[in-house]
Amino acid sequence: MQLRKTMFVGLLSVTLLSGCSWFSGEEDVVTMSRLPQVDNQFQPTTVWSRSVGSGSGEFYSNLYPAWQDDRVFAADRRGVVKALDADSGKEVWSTNLSIHTGFFSRNRPAQLSGGVAAAGSRVYVGSELAKVYALDAQDGSVAWETTVAGEALSTPVVSDGVVLIHTSNGMLQALNEADGAVKWTVNLDVPPLTLRGESSPTTAFGAAIVGGDNGRVSAVMINQGQLIWQQRISQPSGATEIARINDVQTTPVVVNGVVYALAYNSNLAALDLRSGQVIWSREIGSVTNLLVDSGRIYLVDQNDRVIAVDTQGGVILWRQSELLHRNLTSPVLYNGYIVTGDSEGYLHWINTDDGR
Repeated sequence: MQLRKTMFVGLLSVTLLSGCSWFSGEEDVVTMSRLPQVDNQFQPTTVWSRSVGSGSGEFYSNLYPAWQDDRVFAADRRGVVKALDADSGKEVWSTNLSIHTGFFSRNRPAQLSGGVAAAGSRVYVGSELAKVYALDAQDGSVAWETTVAGEALSTPVVSDGVVLIHTSNGMLQALNEADGAVKWTVNLDVPPLTLRGESSPTTAFGAAIVGGDNGRVSAVMINQGQLIWQQRISQPSGATEIARINDVQTTPVVVNGVVYALAYNSNLAALDLRSGQVIWSREIGSVTNLLVDSGRIYLVDQNDRVIAVDTQGGVILWRQSELLHRNLTSPVLYNGYIVTGDSEGYLHWINTDDGR
């Protein structure tokens, strides 16, 4: 059931993907690799497909569907949030969070950008307008909304009675799960130039572990908002501000007391959960989330190579380089395959054993 859940949410995320280039300019233009010729070993079929609002267009978006209790929750940038039956795709409810500006005026877009997250009886989503919304998972009614310290670009994370949100100005905030009241705020620091987007925290043993725009990974005590440790995994380097970008924009993964974190321009690192000490690091960079399974780390690097790395020492086991610059999604695991989508709407199944 867990495999089905992971695969389902991962594939739905592909429909929200839009191709993008972080920076413009002739010197930065890259050519998308051609679709590789593959002798398909099986033929996936579409079970159902549904539209959720109008998508995100050319705007940055960290909106991904969430799955809970045989329902899929999804949103668009303008403010439409829907619950769909996971088996049939039938709409269960729909809520519009767009902002009413007057009787004869069109509603302003809510500019949803972070989420969706489902936990317990609530569904959570954040916006570029510094709002976090909690909806009732049964009927979509708004339970509460809260103004946070900045644009809510990360996916909300619920743990220990709070909703954790990482804002665009480097603030990690904990909101009371019951009413949305701000319990604490930690400033994670932001350099002058960063990528658009923020690391969503992961939680383990009462701590929130989150990446920052300054190349550091931080562990924060969830109960009090107290900083436990902070470790730099990426040093800014290069002659230009763009070359010196070293955001840790991906969500850290914690397995067996080890934190695996990935910076944009440089390093994949394994850290000790208790102390933050670096166990090992490798020169691999990315902005898409990694996954860890059976002693292996699977990730897509900044040039869209799919890579498998050994968790013990960071040894690269294989690279798949036939999908360069196709703007791949974060990988998901399904039945012995890594599955990733691209900006043209194709899904790619890659064997976990050898990367083929």
